[in-house]
Amino acid sequence: MSRRMKMGSRFLTNLIDKRTCLSTGSCSNGVQALKRSRVDPEMGIESLMCLSSMASAKEAEAVNTRRMGFEMYGLGEKDYMDYRRALYGEITHKALLVDAVGTLVVPSQPMAQIYRQIGEKYGVQYSEAEILNRYRRAYEQPWGRSRLRYVNDGRPFWQYIVRSSTGCFDSQYFEELYNYYMTDKAWHLCDPEAEKVFKAIRDSGVKVAIVSNFDTRLRPLLRALNCEHWFDAVAVSAEVEAEKPNPIIFLKACDLLGVKPEDAVHVGDDRRNDIWGARDAGCDAWLWGSDVHSFKEVARRIGVQV
Repeated sequence: MSRRMKMGSRFLTNLIDKRTCLSTGSCSNGVQALKRSRVDPEMGIESLMCLSSMASAKEAEAVNTRRMGFEMYGLGEKDYMDYRRALYGEITHKALLVDAVGTLVVPSQPMAQIYRQIGEKYGVQYSEAEILNRYRRAYEQPWGRSRLRYVNDGRPFWQYIVRSSTGCFDSQYFEELYNYYMTDKAWHLCDPEAEKVFKAIRDSGVKVAIVSNFDTRLRPLLRALNCEHWFDAVAVSAEVEAEKPNPIIFLKACDLLGVKPEDAVHVGDDRRNDIWGARDAGCDAWLWGSDVHSFKEVARRIGVQV
């Protein structure tokens, strides 16, 4: 373990020990508390929150328990920032990583409504509520041994999802639905000021990249929304062959931008995929809709005036 990581681990252990002392009246219990929760006190918080895409169910359960370490001991955002300073010194953000769906863009209409509307001419009879329930069940099922859903254009996965959701096996229906989600009719930007803000961020010298669990339709979708040129790089899971929260996709984005992970901050709307995944890669991370609510707020937090 590097000297820097040892310093961070000692900081984390001491912090938990202090919190344990305050809550139980008994000090020097931090390490024991960590051990009881299956958390290795010699691991940094990024490692505590690691979940490999290849992990077995048993390993995943153990890692999920470790991931809860910060919250389990009442450690909040300030504690996490203090921990990062112990590792990296004063925090600087030379790069901004942005999640796509749910952060940069959102569907213009509910998924079940579109599946139903387009499907009517192909004989789809399920109600929107039925389609939504069947979609959720199908989406939550394990997909392949690698757990990687979006391989290349993602067609095999989405065919399975559409058929499971609607009961319709018509290939023309699938093609119409599949192509619809590559157009600007299907999506719109979350933040109407995004273009102005991203320009200001890049003009300040901060690099910007998309980090998304998506298939290869993402790039044509960004072009359709006329926002591809806002970004210096795009790290999409279908191309990287790793899905969030796997840290590989965040490390790939940093590599594309030419920055160290500790100098990047990721913004996304999913705590598991975006926050835990980015932090495991060594990046800072802010939860969209909680830590930040607009890209102008993101800009202010990284020191850029818009």
